[in-house]
Amino acid sequence: MRLLIVGALEGQLSTATKMAMTGGAKVAHAPSIEIALAALRAGRGADLLLVDVMMDIVGLIAGLEAERISIPVVACGVETNAAAAVNAIRAGAKEYIPLPPDAELIAAVIAAVARDNSEFLFRDPAMERVVKMADQIAGSEASVLITGESGTGKEVIARYVHSRSKRAHKPFISINCAAIPEALLESELFGHEKGAFTGAVARRIGKFEEANGGTLLLDEISEMDFRLQAKLLRAIQERLIDRVGGAKPVPVDIRILATSNRNLNDAVREGQFREDLLFRLNVVNLKLPALRDRPGDIAALSEHFVAKYAKANGLPPRMLNAEARDALLRAPWPGNVRELENTLHRAVLLSSGDMIGADAILMPDGTGLTEAARSHSLSSQLAQTAETMSRALVGRTVADVERDLILDTLDHTLGNRTHAANILGISIRTLRNKLNQYADEGTLVPSPGEQRVA
Repeated sequence: MRLLIVGALEGQLSTATKMAMTGGAKVAHAPSIEIALAALRAGRGADLLLVDVMMDIVGLIAGLEAERISIPVVACGVETNAAAAVNAIRAGAKEYIPLPPDAELIAAVIAAVARDNSEFLFRDPAMERVVKMADQIAGSEASVLITGESGTGKEVIARYVHSRSKRAHKPFISINCAAIPEALLESELFGHEKGAFTGAVARRIGKFEEANGGTLLLDEISEMDFRLQAKLLRAIQERLIDRVGGAKPVPVDIRILATSNRNLNDAVREGQFREDLLFRLNVVNLKLPALRDRPGDIAALSEHFVAKYAKANGLPPRMLNAEARDALLRAPWPGNVRELENTLHRAVLLSSGDMIGADAILMPDGTGLTEAARSHSLSSQLAQTAETMSRALVGRTVADVERDLILDTLDHTLGNRTHAANILGISIRTLRNKLNQYADEGTLVPSPGEQRVA
């Protein structure tokens, strides 16, 4: 893990640095906020910032947000700095570590950050097959496209591939293509030179250069603007990038992973994604099954999340009873692992005893798992019926579909023109004109009180 310590490196902060290094962290140092931001702009990334509480943490976090740099900040200082500690937390610092430093506490913070980045649990055979393929291709340099519904763990499997690759000890950099405005994404990916555009107050190293030697994850790549895809394709093919406003290409050595919750073949057919870029990215496809298709993982993850959130909230250990486990297996989980985690966090807080029953497992709107499963089943049936009806219309003209709809409605009303017109939402005059047209074309039109002969 990469740790950047911000502040005067002396005394107790120096001791904290040595403890972090002993705990396996790669440590860099910046004596001021400005130097820290400059280092991050220059591509010397970090997974965690440990900042002296007497520094301008409000300014640091504002600077990170302005630069769209997402790194957790932990403040540290002597215990007498209570007001400064409160201000740091209010500004956005994740934790406060009192000084003099405690080796176990620093190790725990580092371990927590590392665990958040690499937590991966699976038991189901469907997921085992995906992981087996990931193990087979991890050591290669092939680009990998990871697909699956939102919340299935695409970024988790990407980190897994990186951790077992030849680049495991190099940076793993992730960028969410859907979360960054279209006008800024090019700068985020390729960097920019000072003065390249309004607000470019200094040179900024992009994600490609920051990931140099390691792995770059392009998360939700399907949301990338079509015009930018051409520049991305060149960067992948040539291993050269052009900073915005730059005068010469910059070579990079990276492995590309990408994720998408959309079918990119459909996006190609719709003209929203470049086919040549898809070919470059999709050397290997890891397709993650939905959680509802991984019952073994539902059981294992449920136990894991219950233990995790009982401990995190200072509660005694809790377990799921048989009824709760059965209800979890029957639930549809449209939000996949992310939804399961949030639901069980809520269940841990709502349950009153050591055993968690099905009644404590509620959806955000207060409905239980049984009701949610029933609602999802009905929605699926309606969607399937609508899809079947839609397919039945393919290949037919609008005029043919309109004629059948009008005549079927007239059958339903036993030939009552006024009632049929009201159901169809058209005037009685329009209906009569249509019926006269159909009769002239030789179509049987029922008289009032009659139905067409089947």
